[in-house]
Amino acid sequence: MSPLIPPHLEKIKPYEPGKPIEELQRELGLEEVVKLASNESPLGPPKGSIEAIRKAIGELNRYPDDSCFHLKNKISGKFDVPTRNITIGAGSAELIINSARSLLKHDDFAVISQQTFVMYWLAVQTVNGNMIRVPLKNYTYDLDAMAAAIDERVSLVYIANPNNPTGTMVTAEQFDRFMSSLPPDVVVVYDEAYREYVGRDDYPDPLHYYRRGDNIIILHTFSKVYGLAGLRIGYAMANDELSDALKRVRSPFNVNIIANAAATAALDAVEHVEESIKINKEGMAYLSEEMKALGLNVIPSVTNFLLVDFGHDVTDLNNKLLHKGIIVRPMASFEMPHALRISIGLPDENRKFIRALKEVL
Repeated sequence: MSPLIPPHLEKIKPYEPGKPIEELQRELGLEEVVKLASNESPLGPPKGSIEAIRKAIGELNRYPDDSCFHLKNKISGKFDVPTRNITIGAGSAELIINSARSLLKHDDFAVISQQTFVMYWLAVQTVNGNMIRVPLKNYTYDLDAMAAAIDERVSLVYIANPNNPTGTMVTAEQFDRFMSSLPPDVVVVYDEAYREYVGRDDYPDPLHYYRRGDNIIILHTFSKVYGLAGLRIGYAMANDELSDALKRVRSPFNVNIIANAAATAALDAVEHVEESIKINKEGMAYLSEEMKALGLNVIPSVTNFLLVDFGHDVTDLNNKLLHKGIIVRPMASFEMPHALRISIGLPDENRKFIRALKEVL
């Protein structure tokens, strides 16, 4: 690399997003493509968000409301958290990076899982930080091992619950044991992008730890169940001290007018969210049953995607699916070259995937 660029950036491999539909159509001359690669909502955005976008378009000559006043007030009412403890970001990805920028001091370490959302280690590497990576246990976060890895060098821990790409979750009991073991000067970034899909009584309530004053940053997104992935908007909830740190490194006007309006309206879309969860539950059951009938190792999931471990490299299998117009996500970049991640689509999309999978197998 150029001597003008800091050496630590050489270690960073740029994030590889799922292949867009248009790109595959251009490459292979396909008319019909099914994308089940990026854990997007197949239902699309709520009608209220679309209407809010139409109204906001006429204001594009103006800078956005940097305080996100109306959005913060709705989030505040939904979770009973003061607006001063809410930070809006350009997707939760920006908030992940800003947590590292604001909280990792020189020579500090972050603890992350070995197979989890790649933005955590990208965030740490971006600020030239150090990290301790802890392997999963049965495709699930091993919180006991992560707790054991924390020493005086560690100031930050990233936890995805449910985890991407495995779709698994840690329980309230496991998370409570982990939080009770933490030193007081360690901050937990708790990313629950898929929380709405879980539907289990033993899922943790991270706001409990926020309310008792623990150092926890809770991340939510509008990209999944709300169907606004293309607008890049999410938010963090944390105590006064941590919220102040996040706001100090936030770029001015980081959330555009369109995203702000759409997210504010989305919080009222109760029926849309319920329908999205229903479609996901039915699609999850169908895909799980069909793939298990093929003898595949389908990891039980509480999210809107399934991890399937084929037991061998899936590069050839993925290429064959692409030629049939099916985009799924190979997991080599997650250090799982033997696995594919399949997002839950609409019923017709799910059936097309299963037909293509049977053919290529």
